Amino acid sequence: MKNDLTLVLKALNFSAGKHRHQRRKDTAASPYINHPIEVAYTLWTAGGIADETAIIAALLHDTIEDTDATPGEISAVFGEEVLGLVLEMSDDKRLPKQERKREQIAHSPHLSRRAKQIKLADKICNVRDVAFNPPDRWSRERRSEYLAWAEAVIDGLRGVNAGLEKHFDEILALARQKIAEEENEAAPQPEEKS
Repeated sequence: MKNDLTLVLKALNFSAGKHRHQRRKDTAASPYINHPIEVAYTLWTAGGIADETAIIAALLHDTIEDTDATPGEISAVFGEEVLGLVLEMSDDKRLPKQERKREQIAHSPHLSRRAKQIKLADKICNVRDVAFNPPDRWSRERRSEYLAWAEAVIDGLRGVNAGLEKHFDEILALARQKIAEEENEAAPQPEEKS
């Protein structure tokens, strides 16, 4: 691949086009493209990853799973190496949600090194969002369950990038603290005796 920003910008443009009508599930209905950009940024900053192929795959990681993008399109534009990473990151949407979640836990130890790093960055971003910018109507219990599941996925990825793993652990601790604080604020307070 070229050692410039051409393909990275092409991937950003491709991903933005494919996700253009999608919104995140948060209260603000943030543009979906913010997520793959944040995943690529997290790889670069927290993971110290300057691997162009991994950055491009991070920008494209949800396109096959969540848009009309095809493996053929990605292969033709970005090559087989990028396609392979995107496919590793893609859930089989034909499976029920709970089965897809079990599959992620089971398969995380078997991902390639690059895919493990992208998955770490993806979970960092998702855990941060679930804690600090949660989907509408997600209860604290559902958010806590998500954190436990994300941690189980990450357990299968450990040993691949100390920076990303440390960042995940820090974000997970902050997320759990945030949800616990919300729980305490919502708990009925004892009446003061006069």
